[in-house]
Amino acid sequence: MFTSSAPASATSVQLRRAVTSSFLGSVIEYYDFLLYATASALVFGKIFFTDLSPLAATVASLGTFATGYLARPLGGIIFGHFGDRLGRKRMLVLTMVLMGAASFLIGLLPTYEQVGSLAPIALVVLRVVQGIAVGGEWGGAVLMSAEHATGRRGLWASFTNAGAPFGMLLSTAALNGSAALMTEQAFLSWGWRVPFLISLVLLAIGLFVRARVEETPVFATATRSPVPRSAPLMDVLRHHPRTLLLGIGVGLSPFVLQGTLTTFLISYGVQAGFARQQVLNGLTLSSGIAVAGILGWSALSDRVGRRPIVLAGALAAAVYAFSIFPLTDSGSVGLLTLALVLGQSIIHPMMYGPLAALYAELFSTRSRYTGASLGYQIAGLGAGLGPLLFAQIQAASGGGGTGAISATIAACCLLTVLCTLALGETSRADLGSGAVPSAAGRTPRA
Repeated sequence: MFTSSAPASATSVQLRRAVTSSFLGSVIEYYDFLLYATASALVFGKIFFTDLSPLAATVASLGTFATGYLARPLGGIIFGHFGDRLGRKRMLVLTMVLMGAASFLIGLLPTYEQVGSLAPIALVVLRVVQGIAVGGEWGGAVLMSAEHATGRRGLWASFTNAGAPFGMLLSTAALNGSAALMTEQAFLSWGWRVPFLISLVLLAIGLFVRARVEETPVFATATRSPVPRSAPLMDVLRHHPRTLLLGIGVGLSPFVLQGTLTTFLISYGVQAGFARQQVLNGLTLSSGIAVAGILGWSALSDRVGRRPIVLAGALAAAVYAFSIFPLTDSGSVGLLTLALVLGQSIIHPMMYGPLAALYAELFSTRSRYTGASLGYQIAGLGAGLGPLLFAQIQAASGGGGTGAISATIAACCLLTVLCTLALGETSRADLGSGAVPSAAGRTPRA
């Protein structure tokens, strides 16, 4: 009995370590990545783009924010290639080091008044490095959990996605705390730097945890077979282009909604007359509740399937899109908080939570890191480009245009509905079979 239970016990220990590592790694990566999002909406326009009008500076600041999302598919391709060839674990150590170093350096950057145009240029370069790092991190972190799991794959994989709002909670709490403890002048002068400099401490913690996780058994088994001749990217583009495109369509609206709630709505709320602290308080609260929402909806997707949860979330989000700005324009702190909690903690997790397992289930082992990362990160452009587009719509309309913004969000949600229906159910896929689910939701033999 001892000999038979030992392997199972070892598997359970590695699963717990993998899930913990993926969650903490995601928290750290998204703390750094989304800290920039909050700072771009509240701070960067005032210290890196001081030669522009306030509205133009907001657009420029959100533009540098968007460059990180543009770089994410590149990170997915680079780290996905080597992750599919050399292993998931090695790449995850590299992505964490890259992200921590870039964020720490952002905290040391001089302002526009000190070095002129070199300041925003350096900011953009470091933001690109952040994008490459997070682009490679997500796919590997998801696969570390999904490929270690022998059951409840949706739940275990979703801990990576749950790390994103938890990282947002920490980043907004860090900025919120810094702003609350000092004057506006001190915060803009040096206080905003503190949360970025803390990244170095988080990096050390993350590397310690990640070093204790073994390579996934699914990948270890796959390495016993000859290495495919074609690069993982070529395999995805040649043999699974339809799956990739549908996966991108499924993930687009969750990211557009995420960018709206966590970035655009911050600057919009401040412009609508709310104190910065009030908006950040609502965002912090909704981010904390979102962790439970992601885990809960993902666990339910293990029972009823990924497709019903994502479909319900997309339809709810399409309706919700037309209530975001009226609730914000009400001038009520309670209604603003309600808008954030309803969107980020309940509706968005329905679409976003099951994505972790869903993307992993779409591709075979030797191209899974690349395929999952590429699909997720291209869809993720919606979170970076959405706020930039919405800021431009707002600027072009003289501060209005919220109806067009809501319609754009709803259109993305309808695209998610169509692509989810076309993709089929993936929750019963066998990650170790080397097979890719068909559109009908059945897993053909490899």
